[in-house]
Amino acid sequence: SVQPGKPSATSPRHWKSSDTSPTSPTRASSRFRACSRRPHELVGVVGLEIHAQIQSNTKLFSGSKVGFSAPPNSLVSFFDASLPGTLPVLNRRCVEAAVMTALALNCTINKKSFFDRKHYFYADLPAGYQITQQRRAVAVDGQLAYSLLGGRKRNQIQSRTVRIKQIQLEQDSGKSLHDDQRSQTLIDLNRAGVGLMELVMEPDMSCGEQAAAAVRELQLVLQALGTCQGNMSEGQLRVDANVSVHRPGEELGVRTEVKNINSARFLSRAIDYEIQRQIEALGRGEAVLNETRTYDSKSGHTIPMRDKEGLQDYRFMPEPNLPPLVVYEDRGSVPAGLLGAEGVVVLEGLREGLPELPSVKRARLVRSYGLLPEHSFTLVNEDGLMEYFEAVVKETRKEPRKLIGWVTNELLGHLKHHNLSVSKCPVSPSALAELLELQEAGHISSTVAKQVLGEMWRDPGRRAPEVVREQDLGLVCDSSDLQRVCQRVLDSHPDLVRPPQSKVLNRLMGLVQKETKGRADPVLVRSLLEEKTS
Repeated sequence: SVQPGKPSATSPRHWKSSDTSPTSPTRASSRFRACSRRPHELVGVVGLEIHAQIQSNTKLFSGSKVGFSAPPNSLVSFFDASLPGTLPVLNRRCVEAAVMTALALNCTINKKSFFDRKHYFYADLPAGYQITQQRRAVAVDGQLAYSLLGGRKRNQIQSRTVRIKQIQLEQDSGKSLHDDQRSQTLIDLNRAGVGLMELVMEPDMSCGEQAAAAVRELQLVLQALGTCQGNMSEGQLRVDANVSVHRPGEELGVRTEVKNINSARFLSRAIDYEIQRQIEALGRGEAVLNETRTYDSKSGHTIPMRDKEGLQDYRFMPEPNLPPLVVYEDRGSVPAGLLGAEGVVVLEGLREGLPELPSVKRARLVRSYGLLPEHSFTLVNEDGLMEYFEAVVKETRKEPRKLIGWVTNELLGHLKHHNLSVSKCPVSPSALAELLELQEAGHISSTVAKQVLGEMWRDPGRRAPEVVREQDLGLVCDSSDLQRVCQRVLDSHPDLVRPPQSKVLNRLMGLVQKETKGRADPVLVRSLLEEKTS
């Protein structure tokens, strides 16, 4: 289960425990410090457990619909409420989603896996147990390649890989709603029984920035596959971080678990804070307690929830009402009596149906358009931006390497300023392409083009030629007119005339553009200024 404060049985098994309480540290250091320390210093060790809600119309073992923010207890079947005599029926869509995710993450698919009961009591777990996979998960031994910006100037792409221990299927719990005013807890079982994929990542990361980058990459993979929408704010992707510190080459330290972090930004901050907290505690001669903590986004601190010293007995047992989960390699390996059966899952078809994954998209953008790797990351990481960029490329003669700045700086800047997604952009790809064609043809300057984009943003119905015509923003190319403007600027700034250095020319050009409201032909202006100041 993944409710706050609930334990997990699949934590990476690499830390020892301690029985001494921690103390409160100062604020966490920067992400750069957390990720890069000297060899003799303590460094962070981070593993993740991620619960991804499977994108499916119905729940894992019942026919109840799946829906966010539905009225409480409106999406609950008899099985979800654990009424006597009800039995689970496995949802093939959920199995296929887990297998597709495993294939995309280069996992080994177990052709036969098993379901188990994990017993513990919570009010929002009406059966008193969760159906999960403890003996053998559906997939094991995968890896996720991810990248992040690093280096001294923070502009170099650093590629890393995190190992994936396993991917298992399990059912979600309900939700407890605490009413402090009435001193009561209400139970909503809408989420009870929703299919989850639990992905356990090995402790291959060293700071919050790396963990956040890995989670963001996983989000993109899941969204590309259509196996999980990955909306962390709606609980579709929930992350538990296992954090410890040690000196490289020495035994790994005592770990703490930070539960249920609901955004990549908070994940990064929580991990870096926890690393720094443990380093400061050890520096004072104190020990780190093996405990579960939660992250308070307001204070930026992790807060103790409970210790993990007492090993909880989950009384795992095979789920008696579900047979082994069998995945077949191809149709030829399916027994004759099962061909065409509704519950059969075949690897061959799922492998052939895998879409273009984020890493492949980035490589194609760099290869096809000559973009820098960091540009490809921006295009792929922003939902819908790559498709927008490629649509503009098809409708303009402007080189993609020149076009990229308009999409990742100007357009994306407007979107973020107005808190809009790419799908809600008021300027269509064809409208932006039409604007850039005017600039490419020499009818307007880049300064004017940005001004026109702002007008089109405010009034989506207007096209670029219309704005240019109505506001008389066309490029001034008349040599005699520009001669007069240049001479007027030179007469007003005699101190800049000698010597005619490039920086001085650039400043003079800026003054001419100011005089002409950005409409002067820059090539002609530079030529005239060089002639007049030589």
